Amino acid sequence: MDLRELVKKRYSVRAYKSDPVEDEKLARILEAARLAPTAANRQAFRIIVIRTPERKTDLQRIYGRDWFVEAPLVLCVCAVPSEAWVRKADGWNAAEVDATIVMSHIVLAAAEEGLGTCWIAAFDPKAAREVLGIPPEVIPSAFTPLGYAADSATPKKRLPLTDIVRRDRW
Repeated sequence: MDLRELVKKRYSVRAYKSDPVEDEKLARILEAARLAPTAANRQAFRIIVIRTPERKTDLQRIYGRDWFVEAPLVLCVCAVPSEAWVRKADGWNAAEVDATIVMSHIVLAAAEEGLGTCWIAAFDPKAAREVLGIPPEVIPSAFTPLGYAADSATPKKRLPLTDIVRRDRW
């Protein structure tokens, strides 16, 4: 499938089957994340792979929707600011953008493997730190369940290009 088809196919899954994710598929998804572009190739991110069945109660502290723990896996992408590229002009740190790019690769690679995801940013960061043992200097950036969809895509609602693209200047 080409990228355009993949982007159209991918959607936010909010119902999952309990079927296990094959190790080979998970490995290909994680490899896509590893190959994601990051500022100065610093790879200032870490991915936590959580097996859901053993951690449902803990995971619901992080994000309380029932469907969040239906999939057999949940992935957490974390930013590591101390390892990231920093822009000299103003001190801007690229760690969270790097983590965001990594999550984009994860959700697209999962769709290519026939798996569903749902990018979650509305989680409780304090609970995430406690449940997953994330150190204070690391930022939990995004979560996604990872598994086979038990729902279907609905039509995507997106702004037209004329509303979001500027040419030559703002």
